[in-house]
Amino acid sequence: MIRFNGILAAIRMFALIVALSLVSWTAPLGVRNAAAFSAPESFSQLAEAAKPGVVNIRTVKIMKGGSPVFRHFFGSPYGNKRNPFDEFFGPFRGDSPQRDFKQRSLGSGFIIDKQGYIVTNNHVIEDADQIKVILSDDKEFDAELVGRDSKTDLALIKIKGAKDLAPLPLGNSDQVKVGTWVVAIGSPFGLEQTVTAGIVSAKGRIIGSGPYDDFIQTDASINPGNSGGPLVNMDGEVVGINTAIIASGQGIGFAIPINLARGIIAQLKDKGEVTRGWLGVGIQDLTPELANYYGLKAKKGVLVTQVFEGDPAERAGIKVNDVILSVDGTSVSTGRELSSMIANTDVGHKAKVELIRDGRRQTLTVTLAKRDDDERNLTAQSRDSEEMGIDVTDLDSDLARRFGIDGKENGVLVTDIKDGSMAQEADVRPGDIIKEINHSVVKNRNDFVKLMQKSKDSPSVQLLIKRRNAGYLVVKIQRK
Repeated sequence: MIRFNGILAAIRMFALIVALSLVSWTAPLGVRNAAAFSAPESFSQLAEAAKPGVVNIRTVKIMKGGSPVFRHFFGSPYGNKRNPFDEFFGPFRGDSPQRDFKQRSLGSGFIIDKQGYIVTNNHVIEDADQIKVILSDDKEFDAELVGRDSKTDLALIKIKGAKDLAPLPLGNSDQVKVGTWVVAIGSPFGLEQTVTAGIVSAKGRIIGSGPYDDFIQTDASINPGNSGGPLVNMDGEVVGINTAIIASGQGIGFAIPINLARGIIAQLKDKGEVTRGWLGVGIQDLTPELANYYGLKAKKGVLVTQVFEGDPAERAGIKVNDVILSVDGTSVSTGRELSSMIANTDVGHKAKVELIRDGRRQTLTVTLAKRDDDERNLTAQSRDSEEMGIDVTDLDSDLARRFGIDGKENGVLVTDIKDGSMAQEADVRPGDIIKEINHSVVKNRNDFVKLMQKSKDSPSVQLLIKRRNAGYLVVKIQRK
């Protein structure tokens, strides 16, 4: 009996060793690296070090005449009594006669140097008649606007006379990885020096706020009043500038990457304004369908859909249907990447643009001009398609002009698609502009009729079309 118990104990010990070994081997998938994925025990040291560099910003805008359309956090309809829920109330209209009134708003910002320069959002200080900055030690200063950039929603302000400022170091947002911990500091709803923590949920988010959308998404709690405050990594470096929230979203906030902001901040500091490079082309992403249509081996790049007369691209020899692969050795795979790259390049810079034309690679040198804020809309506009249930018209007709299409555009306008037709099944739509049929250029309705007739014995027809707000598409219509 004693011997049996000894054997049983040995078996149990062996089973325990095997179990521990299995835990060790499976740990790379979870247990062994749990510490790497768990939250830090405390954010207190990080918060303590970063908070002196974060400021509260209060602005006042004088509204001339009329009743206030809305009131912000400190605007109270209750006389001298402060109502902290004013911001959530709807439009407030007083019974008093029309008079000037002060519209107040709140935001955040962070100090970038000991000279008193502070970064915030443009929407925090836009059109403000008075800007006040409150430091972490409750000292208050009047601030002056140095410069602002509405396209990236960035602004630079400055305070004078402040001593012992604690600027925050700037990090590298390109190195920030999804899933890493970040901390947001600001004044949500006027609650100064509020610290919230979360992770980076995504990068490169496009939310439709402007032409240079490239946001860091985070679930660190961000609320009204956080705008302009820093998003800080675990090394205490600013990697983003909190700027937007989704009104109906819980735990969804967005920050401007600090690498995008660096050049803007430097220009605002030096010149008080931002100038951007200008290439002078209309562009769109190269889709697999377009790559196949043009017989391109490259599956990534940016298709040139329009070259503006007299602008840098035309002077350098860039043509419609060129596919841009890189600028100064840096590859581009989307139109947004190309636009951002050119915009962040100095005016007058001689950029080396590598492209594919007719299957051949070549490099052209383009001297960038200054981008005009009122530049032409580069969104490719209409599309093409006819016959097989398609009605078309020339683009110089009154009907075409009612579609808002440039009179210089070549091709034919689709005016109607018959229900149940082959064209409808292929998703050809009214308003599309047909540019080519089976790689042959369509300049007018006569070209369209001839080319459709020429293709009548083919089992299918390929149309290169342009569609408003979508750009170039290749549509294949199968004959029944």
